[in-house]
Amino acid sequence: MAKIVLGMVASHGPLLGTPPELWAGRVQADHQNPALCFRGKEYTFPELLAARSNENFEPDLAIEVKKRRFEATQNAIKEMARVFHEVKPDVAIVIGNDQMEIMSDDNQPMIMIYHGERFENVPFNEEQLKRLGPGVAIAEPNHHPPRRETYPGQPDLALHLIESMISEDFDIATSARLPEQMESKLTGIPHAWGFFYRRVMEDRVVPNVPIFLNTFYPPNRPSVKRCLDIGGAVARAVESWDKDLRVAIMGSGGMSHFVVDEPFDRAFMKAFVAPTYDEMLAFPDNMFRSGTAELKCWIPVKSAMDRTSLKMTVVDYQPLIRSPAGTGSGMGFAYWR
Repeated sequence: MAKIVLGMVASHGPLLGTPPELWAGRVQADHQNPALCFRGKEYTFPELLAARSNENFEPDLAIEVKKRRFEATQNAIKEMARVFHEVKPDVAIVIGNDQMEIMSDDNQPMIMIYHGERFENVPFNEEQLKRLGPGVAIAEPNHHPPRRETYPGQPDLALHLIESMISEDFDIATSARLPEQMESKLTGIPHAWGFFYRRVMEDRVVPNVPIFLNTFYPPNRPSVKRCLDIGGAVARAVESWDKDLRVAIMGSGGMSHFVVDEPFDRAFMKAFVAPTYDEMLAFPDNMFRSGTAELKCWIPVKSAMDRTSLKMTVVDYQPLIRSPAGTGSGMGFAYWR
């Protein structure tokens, strides 16, 4: 039978691939965002700046501080890659969310499992590059290769996951082919998965199953409890898969962004490492909005790992703050082995 040998969760985002001297490119995007989410409310940039005026982010904006935190994230990613290659799983399950990159509002499933033989990671074409927000293009090598690459799926495991989760009363959408159409924001696998393939697997991509969770877009986002249930179901499916293969389960996204909330990030991590789920279930759902909602891609990994004897290591947490309003990304990294 298959065995879970590795778990990983990691943040992704443009700041991880952008020199700190150029983070101002993303601040332009913050000014253009009319709904910056912070502690359950939405703000324009001027409103957020006023609301957080007593927090004094000026020390965080010093270039030496930004460089130190950026370098720490790069070292954390290298450590994640080292562990991945040391453990050498045969197969991976990678949980992420699509941000209207290949899906659209004509069909946005809560849970989708890809079961194709292969899929592609494709750099942006000229038309797609024109649609990118400020400060995104420079970081795209984090997520997309310089030329079209084909990666191996694992349809046998994917179909087993689908059948097993349906037997547990999960309603699963499925896909055997990713869309390739001009109206899509990209062609091939979205950036949440591309980050793991490029930065953690370092382009040595093992056969894997992408699982899509709709963490971003109402009205059908999964609750924290549902994400915990998903992780348990995924682990049980792996345990019942009749292949003698070693499996990694990975979650991509988070922590707080596009507004950094360091107290929330640290409270979440405390709940994340706790032996029970009480603290995690106590968070109001409105804390999981915008990019921060990607933490719901971590939660299934935790509940899956809790079924194993693997030990968790928190590699690092860094608040990458890029503006006086505290916009940016909280970056966290952890693994189980």
